[in-house]
Amino acid sequence: MTNLIILHGWQSSKEKWDKTKQLLEKQGIQVIIPDLPGFKKETELDKTWVLDDYVEWFNNFSKEYAPFFLLGHSFGGRVAIKFATKYSADASDDNKLKGLILVSAGGAELRKSSKKAALSFFVSTWKRFFFFTSFFPGYEFFRKLFYKFIVEKTDYLEVKGFLKETFKKTIEEDLKPLLGQIKTKTLIIWGDKDNYLSVKNGFLMKEKIPDSELKIFPKIGHSPHIQIPEKFAETIISFLKI
Repeated sequence: MTNLIILHGWQSSKEKWDKTKQLLEKQGIQVIIPDLPGFKKETELDKTWVLDDYVEWFNNFSKEYAPFFLLGHSFGGRVAIKFATKYSADASDDNKLKGLILVSAGGAELRKSSKKAALSFFVSTWKRFFFFTSFFPGYEFFRKLFYKFIVEKTDYLEVKGFLKETFKKTIEEDLKPLLGQIKTKTLIIWGDKDNYLSVKNGFLMKEKIPDSELKIFPKIGHSPHIQIPEKFAETIISFLKI
């Protein structure tokens, strides 16, 4: 039986993948979707994690299902990329990786653009100004509006405790230098209307990962598994037959 492990996105859960799981299992594929640590009460972190902590956690979790295909969505894609480069696909490896699927994956964001540089300046100026006005009524409300609609950092605002520092540490790690080290066959999936991680990231991954193909869904955003589960599952099934 073919084993497929799916790593969900930041502050998401395995339940968001129920429809895709059902469609894949109808084709005789065993789908395993763990809840990544930190996003549910029963998986709360007791310290700040870095990306390597997630990779080691997954390494231990996945041994039971080897050999397997690995799908990483968004933040789960970060974990998948680093796992694929840290643990080889040799037959002697207990965690033999048969194939990699990256869906709207993080880790290779295009950084330091002029737009982001300008935004960074604007944010720092805004913070200095509002440092003196933070005691005014309505400050917190307008701060959240600013980040949500201008900076688009709601993921960061909605986390607390160890998860907030974990978010900062994991997203700061640039995985672009690792892409060329991925040895397994890779399918990259993106929606051309992804407003969270631009499809440009998909083209970059296709360019850097040696044995890879890129599938772009027109008029689809960051979560094709929710928007078009049937087409999405068909694409996955076709790849798993390699």
